[in-house]
Amino acid sequence: MKAIFKTIGLIGKSHHHETNETISYLVQFLTELNYEVLIEENSAKDLDVAHELFVPYTEIGNRCDLAIVVGGDGNMLGAARVLSRFDIAVVGINRGNLGFLTDIDPDQIEEPLKAILAGEYITEQRFLLEMSVMRHGEIKSINSAMNEVVLHAAKVANMIEFELYIDGLFVYHQRSDGLITSTPTGSTAYSLSGGGPILTPNMDAISLVPMFPHTLSSRPIVVDGNSKISLQIPGYLSGNVQVSCDGQISVEVQPGDEIQIKKCKHKLRLIHPKDYSYYEVLRSKLNWSEQQVTKRKP
Repeated sequence: MKAIFKTIGLIGKSHHHETNETISYLVQFLTELNYEVLIEENSAKDLDVAHELFVPYTEIGNRCDLAIVVGGDGNMLGAARVLSRFDIAVVGINRGNLGFLTDIDPDQIEEPLKAILAGEYITEQRFLLEMSVMRHGEIKSINSAMNEVVLHAAKVANMIEFELYIDGLFVYHQRSDGLITSTPTGSTAYSLSGGGPILTPNMDAISLVPMFPHTLSSRPIVVDGNSKISLQIPGYLSGNVQVSCDGQISVEVQPGDEIQIKKCKHKLRLIHPKDYSYYEVLRSKLNWSEQQVTKRKP
């Protein structure tokens, strides 16, 4: 039978003992199965393996058919922003806390991973957001986000002002702590904490969630995934405004700037074990399964 994957890249959290243990195990396990294995160089600093296996992130994308991300959702978000630009499948082994994006249990790796290597898996295409900061008609910064783009004050508990436009149409002028623009993937992250809706991963939609708006009538909005979103910062503000991507990249925004947000042209090819269920993930991660249904006696 023709091998579905030939070269496998391993990506993890540096200086993390449990992650290093899992990556070391994967190197041995996959090598014994005759796969070529490469390790992202920043993930391999503390590993006792051959140095010729260490490669930059882009080499993982260029040379590998499958990337295994070992860590939490934060590691997966960082990997997604890079690997979405390449034709590569990505699967996660959970070494973090919640693990919405990392499915495989680190104590039970062999069975689900062997099934995936044999072609028994589910594939999802998860879209990202592209965020551009425009200043005087020129792009000053451009980044991508797997979960969300957040406009917020640089100082804690500071209110900001901005205008929201969708596809060139004025929506509102708002005073608030900011705005969370989320993908369906990010709808169970910061957006959920802010009172936003849960969007199933197959939805072609974007949610806009105000953060502590200075009005009782402001509510989250769900718009078409192909919408062009514009956040315009008034020129009279004194500054101290930032925009962040996945909570990992922050960019300073000046008065008069415009933040443009749209669907990124690249998608992440995320794969799951065959028995994966998004609703089971919600039940387990959000503790829905703890709520017991009791029947009344007639």
